[in-house]
Amino acid sequence: MRRTQRDTEASAARITRRSLFMGGCMAANMAVLAGRMRYLGVDQADQFRLLAEENRINIQLIPPARGLILDRNGKLIAGNEQNYRVVINKEGAGDVQAVLNRLSHLIPLTAEDMARIGKDVARNASFVPVPVADRLSWDDLSKVALNAPALPGVTPDVGLSRVYPRDVDFAHVVGYVGPVSDKDLEGLDNPDPLLHIPKFQIGKIGVEKWMEDELRGSAGNKKIEVNHVGRVMRELDRTDGIAGADLRLTIDADIQNFVQARLGEESASCVVIDVNNGDIIAAVSSPSFDPNLFVRGISSGDYSALTANDHRPLANKVVQGVYPPGSTFKVVTALAALDDGQIDTSTVVSCPGYLESGGRKFHCWRSGGHGKVTLVTALEQSCDVFFYDVAQRVGIDKIALMGQRMGLGQRHDLPMSAISEGLLPNKAWKQQHLKQDWRIGDTINAAIGQGFVLASPLQLAVMAARVATGLTVMPRLVLSIGGKDVAHADPQPLGIETSKIAAVRDGMTQVVNNPQGTSYSARIVTDTLHMAGKSGTSQVRNISAAERETGVVGNNDLPWLQRDHALFVAFAPAAAPRYAVAVVVEHGGGGSSAAAPVVRDVMLRALTGAMPEVAHYPADQRARIDSLLQALKLRAPDGTVPAETKA
Repeated sequence: MRRTQRDTEASAARITRRSLFMGGCMAANMAVLAGRMRYLGVDQADQFRLLAEENRINIQLIPPARGLILDRNGKLIAGNEQNYRVVINKEGAGDVQAVLNRLSHLIPLTAEDMARIGKDVARNASFVPVPVADRLSWDDLSKVALNAPALPGVTPDVGLSRVYPRDVDFAHVVGYVGPVSDKDLEGLDNPDPLLHIPKFQIGKIGVEKWMEDELRGSAGNKKIEVNHVGRVMRELDRTDGIAGADLRLTIDADIQNFVQARLGEESASCVVIDVNNGDIIAAVSSPSFDPNLFVRGISSGDYSALTANDHRPLANKVVQGVYPPGSTFKVVTALAALDDGQIDTSTVVSCPGYLESGGRKFHCWRSGGHGKVTLVTALEQSCDVFFYDVAQRVGIDKIALMGQRMGLGQRHDLPMSAISEGLLPNKAWKQQHLKQDWRIGDTINAAIGQGFVLASPLQLAVMAARVATGLTVMPRLVLSIGGKDVAHADPQPLGIETSKIAAVRDGMTQVVNNPQGTSYSARIVTDTLHMAGKSGTSQVRNISAAERETGVVGNNDLPWLQRDHALFVAFAPAAAPRYAVAVVVEHGGGGSSAAAPVVRDVMLRALTGAMPEVAHYPADQRARIDSLLQALKLRAPDGTVPAETKA
């Protein structure tokens, strides 16, 4: 059928409309594509350029240099040494195990090392460098560098590792560093990124731990270019970190070394305090250990030897050890009675050798008694009965309060680990902790530093410093941080009448300088250096009647661990005190025989600033003292140990 003109015109119109519609759609699509291309090519060009660069550029953290720790005179206690090491990152290595197998032909890697490295690689981001080996020789490091093309992801590196040049002298004070552990990260909401670097070292105990934030510093970073297999091609940029702050301690390294040598292998501790400002001049716990062993990774054998030693070398006895203070506590009992007005310097107590109370006899150390004694003679001769008597007058609660005023029974704020509060018992304490009423016998025992009373060597040194000055001397360990002095409050008056403090000081002076004094043999004969002190013997156990029948009558007859502790506290010069010293010798026996001679030697070293001269000792002791001092294994002025004194 032939189409009409009208149908032809209508059909052409429809085709034209469809063509225009299709053309419009195509034009719209082209416009959209053009716009998208402009957006991606122009507007987002910087973003895509950055993404492209990130495929070939790695950013790595640079650990900062750890702050140094110095003694009061600027001598190095803790520093950093170069450490040649090799690291690997999973992103660059690809097949980590295969790379490690090749690397093991160049440097020694045990199966244990392989397992440790694999574990570290698995739990860290792929770009984080994981230590493979450290403390390598230059030859080993060179082998790795020369074979770099066959070791993708492996990088030779030079880092810093902690070193303690004075090793045993400062182990308990400064402590040591070690790799970050999961336990270290517990409780940290936003830990420093440095802490996620495998094997990154942080403080574990002592000053290293408690001053970690100041010593650590801030991380730097470096941009490195890598090729398609992750091999480092070049370093593009570097921003060095900020080194940790240097710390200067109050301790004198030379006096610290003298004390360490003087204590030798005894299980003992010693604290020296400047009574004018509270500076800790020495704080030694013996025996000690080498903290460098822990930094390098202590062997199981070395660690077992330390933990099995009955002298407890890992314990910081200066602040962690607490002991019945024995007769050194008589100073507190005396001050409590004087301050409360229960006695004065003319008060007389008769000592027949015992005191009866509640149907029980409390014996004096001298079985025949001391006769009639005053406060000064009671301190001089350490008469127990005098203090039994006055303690009942003043009561345990006031004695405990005086102990607090003298620095006992409290945790002194120092950057040291495991600081103990000790124990100053009173009626409320016994009821709360033991569910028992306080008894008069408890007061009598506490009066002479036995029973429940416990104190650390640091607290005893603070007590001696406060008696010496009549001020609230507070111990301090850090002089400056980053070159800026650390603020320290000036000591304030104790609030005890000067005449009453003077009476106790007089008694302590007589202890050492009067022929009747219990520690007369430990006197300093030089008039300007006379020492005042108080001995103490803290009982570990009673010798039973059955033991006495078998011949066990004294400390030397008992096994070492069952012998009494020996204590001595002192200050000097007695007329114008400068230093206070406290020494505790575990299971040493009598305070006057075991601890007082150590205190005298240490005091002379501190007062004279040099090796004690025998002229300061009684004439009949000089030959023995000279031999003892000559035998001490001391460091040279530069801190090194002379070859002839090395073990």
